[in-house]
Amino acid sequence: MNVGIRHDDLRRRNRAMVVAAVRRAVHPSRTDLTTVTGLSHSTISAITADLIAEGVLVENRMPDATAAKRGRPQIAVKLNPQAATIVAVVLSMNSLTANLIDYSGTSIAQEQRHIPTLELGRDQLVSEVTRIVGRSIEAAPASPQRIIVAIQGVTDAAERKLLWSPIVQHLDVEFSDLLERQFGIDVAIENDCNMIAEGLRWHDPQHYGRDFIAVLLSHGIGMGMMFRGHLFSGTRSSAGEFGHMVHRPNGALCRCGRHGCIEAYAGNYAIWRNAHAIPDSTMIDTDISESDMRQLAEKARAGDMQARDAFRIAGEAIGFGLGSLFALIDPAPVAFVGQGAHAFDLMERPIRDAVAATAGGRLVDSIVFDILPDEAPIILEGCAMRALAAVDRQISAGSAPERLFA
Repeated sequence: MNVGIRHDDLRRRNRAMVVAAVRRAVHPSRTDLTTVTGLSHSTISAITADLIAEGVLVENRMPDATAAKRGRPQIAVKLNPQAATIVAVVLSMNSLTANLIDYSGTSIAQEQRHIPTLELGRDQLVSEVTRIVGRSIEAAPASPQRIIVAIQGVTDAAERKLLWSPIVQHLDVEFSDLLERQFGIDVAIENDCNMIAEGLRWHDPQHYGRDFIAVLLSHGIGMGMMFRGHLFSGTRSSAGEFGHMVHRPNGALCRCGRHGCIEAYAGNYAIWRNAHAIPDSTMIDTDISESDMRQLAEKARAGDMQARDAFRIAGEAIGFGLGSLFALIDPAPVAFVGQGAHAFDLMERPIRDAVAATAGGRLVDSIVFDILPDEAPIILEGCAMRALAAVDRQISAGSAPERLFA
């Protein structure tokens, strides 16, 4: 009996290695999979044969240039797009987007709606999310295997609910339970910044494969952290609430209701507030548009001292926060993501100077900063890969998804 258990565990592990290798590679051959996984040719052949029979993989014959080589041509394998689908939903400030994504990670249907997130009641908010998910499911050839919802705000580590968000009025919205009851499909709720980190890891594993930090510069300030190739989500919540670390005790008013947070100096609304000499005890309820922030940055570049000072203050708040973080975890590459990254040239020197003034500021000028102004596709890729990885685990356990087509 023990031998049987060990054999099943080994089989699951080997299947997981093969599926993961195919997902990361571009149409690998069986020889490529042998090299990547370290498994024998016979094991690779047996596993790929099973996965093809189950409809998880399909063979992909190489073009003529490869076939023309001497000897037997290599036949690549790839994920079967028709093997499964997932629904990825992103809820951000005044925006709700849903994507139906096939098993290869390709978006096959998308819907985006403008909704007044701060004005919606709890039932209205849940209803909007439920309806857009329902329409995605209706567009699928068969029932999707998983739903994932990325939200700007704090989510619990169990991936069940939204604990708090600056874009909605409500606390403890149990999206997973509500959606699972409605559709009978497994649901995960994720922090959007964590999905940025996940998306970067999948998009460029050479650069973002191990240790890095993703900082969202937008309406709010958020963070996703990858340590040794694993997403850091904390023990009880999504963690990484960088924007709500205290920069100045009893300082400027933050959207979270507290005072002195990094976001209260570096979020779009905070930069706008300082640039227009609005008292920092004033809450800016309106959504500052990307075009407004771009115009403000141009004014700063043209020499407007009030605007330049607002971006300097933002850079200092971010830099002191990063420096404190680096004192705990050591410096790591940082990707600045989101619309606020368009003005990074106005903040980089204050960020580096502030980091240098902290205990974590050793070799500050050698820390790599990447600038990625468009967060939407990165969040979507992170959601897709996170949800598809869960489907992969089911397949690795020997539970192949229902074939979409005969």
